Amino acid sequence: MTPALPDGEAVPQDGALPTWVGGSSSRDFGVYVHVPFCRVRCGYCDFNTYTSTELGGGGDLASYRATAIREVELAGRVMRSSGRQPRTVSTVFFGGGTPTMLPGSDLVAILGAIDGTWGLEPGAEVTTEANPDSVDQAYLATLAAAGFTRISFGMQSAVPHVLATLERTHTPSRVPLVVRWAREAGLDVSVDLIYGTPGESLSDWRTSVAAALETGADHVSAYALVIEPGTKMAAQVRRGEIPLPDGDDQADKYELADEMFAAAGLHWYEVSNWAREVGGEVAACRHNLAYWRGQDWWGIGPGSHSYLAPGTMARTGDPSGVRWWNVKHPRAYAAALAAGHSPAAARELLTAEQAHVEQIMLQVRLAEGLAVDRLSRPARLRVAGLVADGLLEGRSAVQGRVVLTQRGRLLADMVIGELTD
Repeated sequence: MTPALPDGEAVPQDGALPTWVGGSSSRDFGVYVHVPFCRVRCGYCDFNTYTSTELGGGGDLASYRATAIREVELAGRVMRSSGRQPRTVSTVFFGGGTPTMLPGSDLVAILGAIDGTWGLEPGAEVTTEANPDSVDQAYLATLAAAGFTRISFGMQSAVPHVLATLERTHTPSRVPLVVRWAREAGLDVSVDLIYGTPGESLSDWRTSVAAALETGADHVSAYALVIEPGTKMAAQVRRGEIPLPDGDDQADKYELADEMFAAAGLHWYEVSNWAREVGGEVAACRHNLAYWRGQDWWGIGPGSHSYLAPGTMARTGDPSGVRWWNVKHPRAYAAALAAGHSPAAARELLTAEQAHVEQIMLQVRLAEGLAVDRLSRPARLRVAGLVADGLLEGRSAVQGRVVLTQRGRLLADMVIGELTD
């Protein structure tokens, strides 16, 4: 069961944007494409995903390519009619679900529609997520030849019993193989890990981190398992079949991973993400950095969210941004587009205060931190106490930046609360 969409105001049937969004903008522009299909739904997952047996009669796997392209074309028309100056796309990210459930030719066609609608910047980052058992050499070569630059594999663990608890379908031996194939195709590679699975020992976690490093990936994401309400795993906890993840155990595993990554030359750039320097640049995920830095993006697909800041047509007193989200079910999404309507379910106009708070919440999570002078006066007065508590770096604070220590990363939500009250 996926979470309900937030409430918001109605979106015009044609998807028209507020007039103050029009005009030029110097902000980066990214496109996110949600592909809501999985072969099986993992017990911990509460994303907007569906298996093939749950869909049909529109919005299914076979028709998704045409439906997503229809939304891309609609998005282009909406932006042009708003007076927004043409924007080239700096990053594209295919997420899910499992985007590679689609044939490679479908992903290529959707990327082609994005390029045809907005244009891709030279050197644009184009990423897709993938399960290790959902691609082969030919598939990866097809993506690379079409302009994909990066792939993120859902590794999660290298320990069979942990993968079984998470209901992952691949074997540990598959991961180094697909990473090698991706590199041979010329793709940058990231791997995702999950820590704190019931039954996972510290030794198990060490094995998984070591295995991720042995693949040679230049980027690793590591997320603490969260038992979300409505998931199969939440029901297992309720019935006493598995225990809840232990916070102290997860903290120990985070610290171990951070130390192992750093020793291998991968350094944190966001609380849950580490990357090494390649060719003089950190191999960070540029698309996700754009979210954390508050740049603009358009979300394609059921349940996808989008955000645009004001353009040069905005006047004093106008909102500080507009965020909207699509209907969740693929059939409803497909039906709206087939009728020539926007698939947006609702939207929110952000006040200056909301936009400011969100900037703090997101940028504090980055290793680059946030300028102290972006904080309110009461929050600035709390910085010294957070430094004394070992949650913020003292040297950075003296230099006018708020940067989390390792302990601060473990307590990031608390720190953010102190800085946004």
